[in-house]
Amino acid sequence: MEIMSTLITNIAELMTQDLEHRVLRDAAVVIDGERIAWLGPAAQAPAADDVLDVGGRAVLPGWVDSHTHLVFAGDRTAEFEARMAGESYAAGGIAVTTEATRATGDFDLTRLALGRVAEATSQGTTYLETKTGYGLDVEQEARSARIASTVADQVTFLGAHLVPADIDPEAYTDMVCGPMLSAALPYVQWADVFCEVGAFTESQARRVLLACRDAGLGLRVHGNQLGFGPGVQLAVEVGAASVDHINYLAADDIAALAGTWSDWDASAGTGSRGTVATCLPACDLSTRQPLAPARDLLDAGVPVALASNCNPGTSFTSSMAFCVTTAVLQMGLSVHEAVRAATYGGALALHRDTGSDYDGGRAVGSLAVGHRADLHVLNAPSATHLAYRPGMPLTHAVWRAGVKVR
Repeated sequence: MEIMSTLITNIAELMTQDLEHRVLRDAAVVIDGERIAWLGPAAQAPAADDVLDVGGRAVLPGWVDSHTHLVFAGDRTAEFEARMAGESYAAGGIAVTTEATRATGDFDLTRLALGRVAEATSQGTTYLETKTGYGLDVEQEARSARIASTVADQVTFLGAHLVPADIDPEAYTDMVCGPMLSAALPYVQWADVFCEVGAFTESQARRVLLACRDAGLGLRVHGNQLGFGPGVQLAVEVGAASVDHINYLAADDIAALAGTWSDWDASAGTGSRGTVATCLPACDLSTRQPLAPARDLLDAGVPVALASNCNPGTSFTSSMAFCVTTAVLQMGLSVHEAVRAATYGGALALHRDTGSDYDGGRAVGSLAVGHRADLHVLNAPSATHLAYRPGMPLTHAVWRAGVKVR
């Protein structure tokens, strides 16, 4: 079949989120196959096989959701109600989801995960990561990784999510570093660990991360969610691509994160990558933790990502628009900064901000010639409406890799 090019024109505001941070008015984009072939002023647009007038709407890159937990079964409504009544969040609730997930067959577990991906796509998410972590034994973690690899763009091994109640923590850590990692390895690109009181200690987390790094995986860390702790410093020590949650940060933590970006040229996208700070505001609200200090991080020169943390216990939403709105209204970010964190920031955390051999070699999270054609058209003239009209369903159309999916 011959690949058709499409000119998308009459764009009131085109927020590219590329290295130049461009915001174009009266703009147009040409899609050719899965890539962006041209963008610029509508009056200068080249001819294409097809033309689509979006009627003065805004266009953004598709959301890049760099932190989700989509492969699960079961319901934790009772836990949510208890938390809203004043009970504090503890990591142990993960065990409830583990039991339900283990009891669900492959077909239904895949169907549930695909449904969550479809919900995310319908709201403008065009690239997402998801994790294992609700199997917590060798067979179940391998199964979760295999299913995740069929529904998500990138998969993270999170066998170190929680220590099951009937297993010695050190013995379980040995299992994660050995047979469990080996079983999940064919399906995953990243490894993560929940370094927190009630989950994994600093020494256990370090063992997991180093074993996974030796196996060739990139690293991520759940850290500093429930209190001040070693998660951020450990992430910096092992060269993690991101540290996620980060609700409680000391000045030394922020300085350490900033130091990882000292050789990075943000204007060119070159140099030594550091550790991205990934904020999960929907989770913060649900767990009633203080919102992550995104403003302080950006002011210190630390790149920030926003992600949904879609999971059944603490953030059962895939709405990146909600996260952007919260970042603007409650976390001190501008609209442009929040959108950038939810697009380019997520791509940076997943190492997909530039072309690579992985997944077709097209950059995501920004709009530029040669990048993957992931576009999110808002039913509004500017991205400001995401915060100006909070909670409104503003997604008008979505393209993923050049294919219109909504």
